Amino acid sequence: MTHKITKKIVGYKVLTQEDKAAAEQAATEAKQRDVERMHENLERPEVLVGSTYKIKTPQSEHALYITINDIILNPGTEHEERRPYEIFINSKNMEHFQWVLALTRVISAVFRKGGDATFLVEELKAVFDPRGGYFKKGGVFMPSLVAEIGHAIEAHMKHIGMIKPEGLTDHQKELIDEKRREFEALHGSSKGQAFPEKAVLCNKCSTKAMVMMDGCMTCLNCGESKCG
Repeated sequence: MTHKITKKIVGYKVLTQEDKAAAEQAATEAKQRDVERMHENLERPEVLVGSTYKIKTPQSEHALYITINDIILNPGTEHEERRPYEIFINSKNMEHFQWVLALTRVISAVFRKGGDATFLVEELKAVFDPRGGYFKKGGVFMPSLVAEIGHAIEAHMKHIGMIKPEGLTDHQKELIDEKRREFEALHGSSKGQAFPEKAVLCNKCSTKAMVMMDGCMTCLNCGESKCG
């Protein structure tokens, strides 16, 4: 396509690949400056989208209900993202009210601060109760009530895309199923249980699913093996 020049030419410049790359980078940076990020001065909208998770432990007859509300950043654009803004924990059991209230306020403050808040998950899951933990349905071991709150936050972050789930490959699933059939053939079926009765706790996934196979401890839940 040609253009007719009607004015006097006073100068010219040939654009190189470097010039084009610099222009594209400048345009990208300008777009990023317009992208809204999570920060502590972000005004709370009138309405937030949230999810509630029920926690029932053998330590109390009353369940805990964890509600996490999210804020939608850059709605309707290619940079739209959902981030946790606040957390509430409610229960009829008032025994833990004081520290639960303090915990929710601290976690909410970290959410609103911005940045990568996923570190909270591992910090909470690493808390152990000196009185001992408990097993959930399916053989998953919970070292404390705080750790279970951490698991609920992890599930929510996976739901909104902040944490990418580490699923097993089809090959790993087939290998685990094969190992389980071999174990049950030698030691009998698991009698409707999630994992064999003789299974022990796996240090990686905290599930009572690790069994001895071919002279090596192997987890029938996550595939962890002491033999590598």
